[in-house]
Amino acid sequence: MEDELIDSSRLSLPRKSVLPGAGFFYPDSFDEARAEERAKAKLESAEVAVVTDTDADGLGCVALLREMYDAALDVAEFEERIAERLADDDEEEEEEAEIEDEEEERPQSPVALVGSSPYSLEDDLLRVAEYAPEGIDVYVCDLCPDKYEYVEEELEALAEMAGEIHWYDHHQWKPEVAEAVRDAGVDLVVGESDEECSTDVTLRELDYEFDDHFTELAAVTRDHDLWLNEDPRSKDLADYAYWTSKEEYVAVVGTYGADLPDIVEAYIAERRIEKEALIEAAVSRADFKSIGEWTVGITYGRCSQNEVADALREEGADAAVIVKPAGSASIRGSEDFERCHEVADLVNGGGHPKAAGCKPDIYDDMLDYAHHWTTEGATTKRVILNAFERVAETPAEDDDEGLDTEL
Repeated sequence: MEDELIDSSRLSLPRKSVLPGAGFFYPDSFDEARAEERAKAKLESAEVAVVTDTDADGLGCVALLREMYDAALDVAEFEERIAERLADDDEEEEEEAEIEDEEEERPQSPVALVGSSPYSLEDDLLRVAEYAPEGIDVYVCDLCPDKYEYVEEELEALAEMAGEIHWYDHHQWKPEVAEAVRDAGVDLVVGESDEECSTDVTLRELDYEFDDHFTELAAVTRDHDLWLNEDPRSKDLADYAYWTSKEEYVAVVGTYGADLPDIVEAYIAERRIEKEALIEAAVSRADFKSIGEWTVGITYGRCSQNEVADALREEGADAAVIVKPAGSASIRGSEDFERCHEVADLVNGGGHPKAAGCKPDIYDDMLDYAHHWTTEGATTKRVILNAFERVAETPAEDDDEGLDTEL
């Protein structure tokens, strides 16, 4: 297949809005091989390992840990590279892959960052067990397994070779999963899901006197991660974490906290031109469905889900669903709908009462994806709306059940 066919920079915005980025078309085996190589290079000489989600909340935890271990990377080189990207008017979609590749050329921190997700957590835990030095201390941040069986073997392998294992999170934990993780020898601390983000939990649990800008970083990260939207800086943090490399984000917020430097603000402003256009395209194609006592706004497109959800809520939606070209979907709630995690749990996902994600297990081959793109997610929408209907037929979960909040 010719490279031009998956090069999003060559597409008009309407077509870019309905197709996934170039990374989607690389086979998992290719990504796994690269992940293995990168993990090995980072972990073999590491003194501490952090397995974390790669959004602003997970990366905020890494910034705290590197500060505590005096292992932050020099921010100056990152700022130089940002200036170079701003000067290159031709950079488009491929920029994200190039930014990640640049990480391999930089000095590595002794606090190794292993980017993970709910779908790759077990693999990343095993990579630490296989490649990190015996006796290394390990932190797992901003991640929650739906079932202990998903991580059982990998976590036990890690426990056999690691020194201490600390796990800091704020998602909705099932009591039996939390108990099993603790029984495996892990120091698991789960914060109040609707009051704290994982950066809050990490800041509180680490035995270190952090400067004020880290405390403020946690507060602004919480503003975005809990969908409070009261501090405009939280939108900048979320966008920046999404658009740039993990290492760059950690270095910048570790130095500046939530008050990003001018060069970063300029970079964010440039990237937002296209972002706003993609948001508008997604909002324009939304439908609204009445399910039980709720109005559900549902749409499709490559876009920023939080801003689209805000727009749909302004148009009367109690809950918003944004189906992505890659097959996953974001579910966002409101004061009138706090059962997003219940919906997601029915379609291969999970999350918080007001924010969750999923990827329905309905894609058997590329023809299914072709249908997904050409129908703007019709099957995925139907499956998720059916899940809303099932939730509407059941009473809300007891807030005291299914949530582990040991502080």
